[in-house]
Amino acid sequence: MKILLILILILTQYTTYSQVKLTDIGRIVLNTYVPEQAEYLPPQAKSLLENKLSQIASINGMGGEAINPRFVIIASLAVIYKEILPGPPVMTSMKIDATLWIVDAVDQKKFASITIPLLGVGVGNIETKAFIDAINKININNQDIKQFIETGKSKIVDYYNTQCDFIIRDANGLANRGEYDAAILKLAEVTDVCEECYAKSMDAMQMIYQQKIDKECLVTIRNAKTAWMANQNSFGAQRVAEIINSISPFSTCEPNVQNLVNEVQNKLNTDENKRWELETKKYNDAVKLQKEYQKQVYSEKKAEREAGGMRGFVNNIARLKLIFWKDNASDFINQSRNSIDYSKLNMN
Repeated sequence: MKILLILILILTQYTTYSQVKLTDIGRIVLNTYVPEQAEYLPPQAKSLLENKLSQIASINGMGGEAINPRFVIIASLAVIYKEILPGPPVMTSMKIDATLWIVDAVDQKKFASITIPLLGVGVGNIETKAFIDAINKININNQDIKQFIETGKSKIVDYYNTQCDFIIRDANGLANRGEYDAAILKLAEVTDVCEECYAKSMDAMQMIYQQKIDKECLVTIRNAKTAWMANQNSFGAQRVAEIINSISPFSTCEPNVQNLVNEVQNKLNTDENKRWELETKKYNDAVKLQKEYQKQVYSEKKAEREAGGMRGFVNNIARLKLIFWKDNASDFINQSRNSIDYSKLNMN
């Protein structure tokens, strides 16, 4: 059971978790995209350009995999001049303008742009080598490129600072409609660079996450009870065990689960009870771990408060819950990622 493994990991490595970020939650991440060019761009050159964009994002602390890839760095090449130089050997010379943009792919908004003049030369009369030579000359440490990234980052931060209340309101609206994953995803996008908005978003996320797992728990218990009423025997007990093992130990309906476990146990005979106890041991172990975890949380919380870092502690707990959520909502996250179509961006 995934949640059990995660809880064990928390108990053994919580200090490490609180010091480093295991996911890209809370970070501004730039995805990379090279659209179809006005001039034909050979596959080798396109791949090299995509790699350059990734390097630029990474070296400026904005690389990685975003939970929602709405922010993207895009590159477009415009051939200004092309000349075939007589040999020997014959050479192809190309003057190229490389334009980079940082864009919000959801709102179709440009945050920053820069144009870099390049000169590429390649042996022969084929353009590929000239393109590759030009792209290789993009200096990822160039100060103008660094300023371009900082401008884009600053405007992304401004976006969250000005839209924070709307983001949280929209997330609460989604949660009220039962769209918990969509609500959490919206809140998880907020960068920790925007301290006030990030803190508000993490608080809202924790409440919505709790609503989600509590509602899922009630539904799961109802399904388990239905399975037990249909077959009050070892087969039904086996089915109940399979169902309740999907319940998050962080949900508040654990007493209801225990009541059902006791009901099943009282109904079964001695031999069947032995098998039932083995099947429910996973769940009971997870609940025990949760209680131990809560005890540890209290201890950590007290220490953080005494050290004056309560906000940081709360954020770390929120990050852990987001890790749990990501583990169980991967299909939804992937579907959301795929819904953003960079090819529809208008860069004119």
